[in-house]
Amino acid sequence: MLIQLLRRNSPSLRRSSPRSFGWGSVLAVLLVLTTSCGTRIGAESADKSAGEQQDAKAEERHQNRLIHESSPYLLLHAHNPVDWYPWGPEAFNRARAENKPIFLSIGYSSCFWCHVMERKVFENEEIAAYMNENFINIKVDREERPDVDEIYMLALQVYLQMAGSSQGGGWPLSMFLTPNGDPIAGGTYFPPEDMPGRPGFPSVMEQLSEIWGTRQTDVLRTASVISQEVRRLSNPQIEARGVVLNQQSVNQAIRSVAAAYDPEFGGFDFSPSAPDRPKFPVPSKLLLVQSYAAKNASSSEALGKQLRHTLDAMANGGIYDHLGGGFHRYSTERKWLVPHFEKMLYDNAQLVEVYTNEYERTHREQDRVVAEETLNFVLREMTDPKGGFYSALDAETDGIEGKHYVWSLDEVKSVLSPSDYPVFAAAYGLEEEQVFEHGAILHRPASTTEVAREFNIPKAEMAKRLQLMREQLLAVRTQREPLLRDDKVLTSWNGMMIRAFAKAGMVFQREDYIKAAERAATDVLTRSRDREGRLLRTPFRNGNPLPAYLDDYAFLSSGLLALYEATGSSRWLNTARRLTDTQQSLFWDVREGGYFFTAHDHESLIARTKSAYDSALPSGNSVSIRNLLQLYQITQDGKYLDLAQRTLAAFASQFTQSPGSLAFFAIGLDEYLQVDGPISIKSESVDQTRPAEPEKPAGVMPENTAPEKPMEPTPSESGNSMLVAGLTVEPRQASDHPRIEAVGLFGLAQAARGSSCPVAVVIQIAPGWHVNANPARPKFIIPTKLSVASPEGFELTEIVYPEGKDFQLEGIDEALSVYEGSAIIRGRLTIPADATESVSVSLNLRYQACDSQTCEMPLTLTLSGNLAVGDAPGAAINGQIFLSSGN
Repeated sequence: MLIQLLRRNSPSLRRSSPRSFGWGSVLAVLLVLTTSCGTRIGAESADKSAGEQQDAKAEERHQNRLIHESSPYLLLHAHNPVDWYPWGPEAFNRARAENKPIFLSIGYSSCFWCHVMERKVFENEEIAAYMNENFINIKVDREERPDVDEIYMLALQVYLQMAGSSQGGGWPLSMFLTPNGDPIAGGTYFPPEDMPGRPGFPSVMEQLSEIWGTRQTDVLRTASVISQEVRRLSNPQIEARGVVLNQQSVNQAIRSVAAAYDPEFGGFDFSPSAPDRPKFPVPSKLLLVQSYAAKNASSSEALGKQLRHTLDAMANGGIYDHLGGGFHRYSTERKWLVPHFEKMLYDNAQLVEVYTNEYERTHREQDRVVAEETLNFVLREMTDPKGGFYSALDAETDGIEGKHYVWSLDEVKSVLSPSDYPVFAAAYGLEEEQVFEHGAILHRPASTTEVAREFNIPKAEMAKRLQLMREQLLAVRTQREPLLRDDKVLTSWNGMMIRAFAKAGMVFQREDYIKAAERAATDVLTRSRDREGRLLRTPFRNGNPLPAYLDDYAFLSSGLLALYEATGSSRWLNTARRLTDTQQSLFWDVREGGYFFTAHDHESLIARTKSAYDSALPSGNSVSIRNLLQLYQITQDGKYLDLAQRTLAAFASQFTQSPGSLAFFAIGLDEYLQVDGPISIKSESVDQTRPAEPEKPAGVMPENTAPEKPMEPTPSESGNSMLVAGLTVEPRQASDHPRIEAVGLFGLAQAARGSSCPVAVVIQIAPGWHVNANPARPKFIIPTKLSVASPEGFELTEIVYPEGKDFQLEGIDEALSVYEGSAIIRGRLTIPADATESVSVSLNLRYQACDSQTCEMPLTLTLSGNLAVGDAPGAAINGQIFLSSGN
């Protein structure tokens, strides 16, 4: 009973639907592993104690196979007492020979919690001894092997869903595998010992070792099922018959991105239901908004303002390094103030392009300054003597994240003069309450103009004084212990930075930037190729050469095309064309179109991925579309236009289902439409690994977007009686709500100003699940609730919730009141007297889905649609819903 109550009332123990996996009872044993997955911030300190400091003698005593690798991240683990293997056949052969499970640990050099786990877990002699005795241990740098990382991150998400956990993925990625590489179970960071609600890594290993020894057949069966699901999810759904990709498709992507705009602090990665979650810049979305605003200046003024608000908020926030230039990875909170302090090459490359484009579009000086300061940071701290660009700077010093960047007030006072300190403090937020425990994070709460006015100093003079102060502080900061730098020269990320330097050099008329791009391109093309001329992921040093991925070819080609545009040199055009042709022969899916992530002759893994989703980096397919279009426009070779069209068509279904997640893809589609017009998908091929979508029922005739699955609003509907759905759920949101479907209905074809309109929301609940009734019984559970999300001035009154059904939970005396099957919530929507003729209305349905054992996290489902408004009410509609209620 205690476990039941904990699961029902703890979001951290959320259980998801098992769908049709058929995994047996093994996961009941493994469920305990998931309680620590992804719990990377909490009471546990990340600081190194004296006993955890890396011991020089221990380094001499321990040396594993990673000592022969070139990755800085792998070399950090070369002196762990863990008997690490790099990814490769040696490790798998030994696992099969000894019939031992594999522990796979994936991370990267600037990952803060990867370092914590290394210090607290992998340097622990007792833990390492148990690992060595019971597992074959493999360490992977995710930046060198993005294919391995992508597949097993997806495997973790599948496992967590099957195990009933609401937790997400992250790094370090910790997975247990069969000797053949099938995923058994996993998590992210595990502490060195048990903590309240969080098993320690030794406990996790002991449980894994026990079930491997006693229930190996069941474990293998479950792992095989997880692998099958990973393979199913690794390729896009091909069913796209009847889909048309046109300007409306691009507009839908824009609307989806704009819906995540934060009106208070800027950004297009915001959710009102989770306002305090970390916020990422998501450059692909910024570039889409920017491209659309530039092409539609007269009709997208509001969108342009949102973009400028976002760019200013980031540039003024703590996510930007105000002394050295460059952007940190992301903001840990909504205001862009407290960042995760690592600096990644790919983030800065994309953001330089964003700010350069914005300067080109609006000629705002602050955008040029940000772009140039960021590029100067890259030249100063991230450039190899041979010309290529390094991958990342770490976030921590002495185990403390951000220590390198933050300041105490006394320290700033000791550097600046007494007359300068008050000015700097006002300009860079030192007078505000400090929210970061390790020191003050420099940011700009006031502009230079505002500070100049406050101190009665001319703006130009103030700007010079602040510049001198920043230089003084930067000189002091450079004397601090240097951050760990990952000096890998990754081909794909270099392609992005080459593009950034070439673009900025052309726009700002900076020949030095163009020369930097050319030096980097020459370096990559010289050192990152094999004997046959094919690209490598990184320049060959130790270990085996790493073959290039789709991103390496696509991103480098993009950079070379930007260099051609900046210089006019046919050298760069010809090389980009050859690389694109090679990419075509190595990665193209001849059956369905689009590009696989790995080459045809790449090492065989449990799945081969093909995707167009754009996340922190744009996908290789999305970048390839734009490359192909540019090559067509330059060369007029029709094969490139055809390949662009076929790549767009390959992901048409994926794009229409989730347009906001394919923002860079949408840019490519928009550019294609300018060249060759809409694309109509006529193919009838269906990915046989996925069931075909069911037909829509006759009972609901959607005006916007119908639910993805059949839904019957009321058992009494029949024949030609049609219900007109006025409020529906966007498909991209519906996938986050697998337990319920909902549709909203208006009672009038037109509502009258100053009056009210009947409204109802019909809910269909998945079999075996229920949602809590309103009012709730017992009182402490979360009731289902309907409210108005927008627009302002509209109110929902006279809400009538249906009577709940008794649901008896074993061990609890009082029966719960719940809704099962279907339920209808009715009310009246009041219309302001000044409402316009067509109003976009959104209602929020707050609910918590439960089964007989567990409750999921409370969620909010938004239903949106247009309501016609006039001076008089229109005809009554949807009578089956409203006449029976007298509403």
